[in-house]
Amino acid sequence: MGKIAAMAVAAGLVGIITGGIALAGNTDDPVIQQREANQQKRIDQGVASGRLTPREAGRLEAQQAKIKQDETRMKADGNLSRRERTKLTKEQNRASRTIFRKKHNRRTAGTS
Repeated sequence: MGKIAAMAVAAGLVGIITGGIALAGNTDDPVIQQREANQQKRIDQGVASGRLTPREAGRLEAQQAKIKQDETRMKADGNLSRRERTKLTKEQNRASRTIFRKKHNRRTAGTS
């Protein structure tokens, strides 16, 4: 009788854990994560090549941090809605344009 009770408890715990994972799975968006990584890489490349001034890089980093903060806040309820994904995508689009403009302006790390 003890083995059956232990198995029932174990099965219940597995059910609870997988149920929690299923709910948390609604917040995973690999597209958003990949874009964040790509944009960070673009900023790092701009700094390494001297195409971004320290001030420009700092502002771009702050913009990325705000997007990450917004994402964390949106995921806090355990669900990332279509509307929230759209907002994050728009923020990332804006950041991408800003990165491009800053990397291709006349300023370089040697000048201010």
